[in-house]
Amino acid sequence: MVRVGDTVRRPVRPWTETVHALLRHLASVGFPYAPRALGIDEEGREVLSYIDGESGPLGWAKVVEDDGLTAFARLLREYHEATADFTPPDDAVWAFGAPEPADGEVVCHGDFGPWNVVWRDRRPVGLIDFDFARPAAPLHDVAYALQYVAPFRDDTECIRWLRHPRPPDRRRRLELFCTAYGLASTAGVVDAVIREQRANAERVRRLAEAGHEPQATWAAEGYVRELEEKLAWSQTHRHLFA
Repeated sequence: MVRVGDTVRRPVRPWTETVHALLRHLASVGFPYAPRALGIDEEGREVLSYIDGESGPLGWAKVVEDDGLTAFARLLREYHEATADFTPPDDAVWAFGAPEPADGEVVCHGDFGPWNVVWRDRRPVGLIDFDFARPAAPLHDVAYALQYVAPFRDDTECIRWLRHPRPPDRRRRLELFCTAYGLASTAGVVDAVIREQRANAERVRRLAEAGHEPQATWAAEGYVRELEEKLAWSQTHRHLFA
């Protein structure tokens, strides 16, 4: 990925055309946070509009305080509502999943973490990296996000890497996120997170085996094993969340 002026250039993937159709839909319904799809450049890279702000590792600090966490959850709900009436192209290709949503499904972002949100102060102004977008139940994105913002991580990682000043109250943060998103209950959410952790490890493994980057490098460096260890921690410490 490289920035060129007010655009971002990224490698084309098998699902790029489908993701561009999704981005055009988001623009048409007035969703203000997604980049605009601007086509393919002379080097065969996709061209997206650049969204100015802080993203990547800087995103972790944005969701530590309650206001950032609730804004993060509301952004996800707004995104899901914006995709509810999206009809994928007949030849839709996604990184995973069925070609079009079933009843009750939306087009999930698939990688909804603080690093893929563009922030100004603690206010989200952009949502980026739709490579893992796919039709699925909204709970998939909720569970995926909660891995990182409840978070389903040990105290050492929360303090050293995720910018928490002290061990977080994980149950309260899970409830706060779910309330801000609009869930009527947290019943079943912890189980959904653990299922998503298992599925995420399998997705990374499959993409790595197919030669996709950065997953191939991640797998070579032991990242799949790390994901499996985090899954085991969640299973052992589920009492912290419910």
